[in-house]
Amino acid sequence: MFALILILCFSTLVDNWPQWRGPRGQGVSEEKKLPTEWTPTKNIKWKTAIPGRGHSSPIVWGNRLFLTTAIEGPLVPGAGAVKHTINNQVVKFPDTGGAERRHTLKVICIDADTGKIIWERTAYEGAMYDDRQKTNSYASSTPATDGRYVYAYFGSEGLYCYDFEGNQVWKVISNGVAKMGYGEGTSPIIFENLLILQVDTEMGERSYIAAFDRTTGKEVWKTVRKNRASWSTPVLVRGSKRVELIASGAESVTSYDPATGKELWQTEGLVSHAIPTSLAGEDFVFVYAGSHDKRGYAVRLGDVAGGDANRVLWRHDKGMAYVASGILYDGAIYLITDSGTMTALDAKTGALKYEGGRLPAPSIFFASPVAFEGKILITSQDGDTYVIVAGPKYEILASNSVGEAVYASPAISGGRIFIRGDHNLFCIGH
Repeated sequence: MFALILILCFSTLVDNWPQWRGPRGQGVSEEKKLPTEWTPTKNIKWKTAIPGRGHSSPIVWGNRLFLTTAIEGPLVPGAGAVKHTINNQVVKFPDTGGAERRHTLKVICIDADTGKIIWERTAYEGAMYDDRQKTNSYASSTPATDGRYVYAYFGSEGLYCYDFEGNQVWKVISNGVAKMGYGEGTSPIIFENLLILQVDTEMGERSYIAAFDRTTGKEVWKTVRKNRASWSTPVLVRGSKRVELIASGAESVTSYDPATGKELWQTEGLVSHAIPTSLAGEDFVFVYAGSHDKRGYAVRLGDVAGGDANRVLWRHDKGMAYVASGILYDGAIYLITDSGTMTALDAKTGALKYEGGRLPAPSIFFASPVAFEGKILITSQDGDTYVIVAGPKYEILASNSVGEAVYASPAISGGRIFIRGDHNLFCIGH
């Protein structure tokens, strides 16, 4: 019986892609023999048009695939974003907007085998509380699923739970989540019976991290944070002695007990906007950011002799992207810049394996890479996916395209790669 349980657990881990960056939140799949070559006419099993706009990644459980979208509507008379204040001055950042229009926010369920839309539900419809950066969307947070329910987060417009038949089970409306008009990005993650959400807002006056009962939506714990707006999704790291919940921030990187929300330790912040997802190793985590100040360092988990001042193992302060996360795979950390230049580091020591690995076509990169069977997939805004060898030498195996822009990160499940384009969802398989 015990062996059967292990087999079933391993099968679930391999086949499903239940949240942002997959089973462990790290973008790594255990699957093998996935396709590494495709074009709009080759190895595309199906493509499905998705209404509206969204940068959330698809998630998969069995033959059900879920994603979110935002459909922009007409101007709403008198509508506009909440005011943003820095140092007692009202500010509006350039290239932000959207709150003046009506939006319909949807959760969509798709048959992963055929691409047929099974159901779509409107979670929210109306004017928006805040703007979003014009390259962002109002559906940028990736949903999560436990195989029974699917959970979708839309910032100020709410956290929603649906069953697999599309029935709304519960919703929680957040009280004014503003992020300087840049929109949302953090995604919910699952720990045991909890759904955990990091909510860092504005200049940090109302920031917190919280956990909700997955079945009822009832708040189980909530811990105040002092970090200004962030877009990073926290990670669960299963160290040798305990599970830690690591939340990145500009002012601090903080570890929590995921069961209670109790702060375990805190170390120096990233200074830059916390957007990429931290990379979990064995008893350490690599935290990094790449907006105005590029900063990255490996931090020890658990109790550290000498206190939090001795947590940093090593540093590497270049090669990070503004949005795209890196990947820790097979003992190495791979970082990518906004323009697609790659760096590889030894995960234990930070020693440089290579840097300056350039992709053949210039582009911008928003999607985070995924890895499987000794390969790393990196997808550009132009919709080109590059297959890179995971190893000490930079090598490109293949270049593939879906023929349209891509902002969302891929998902892997059941021998297939799912890529969300600007207009269509693509299923890539043999």
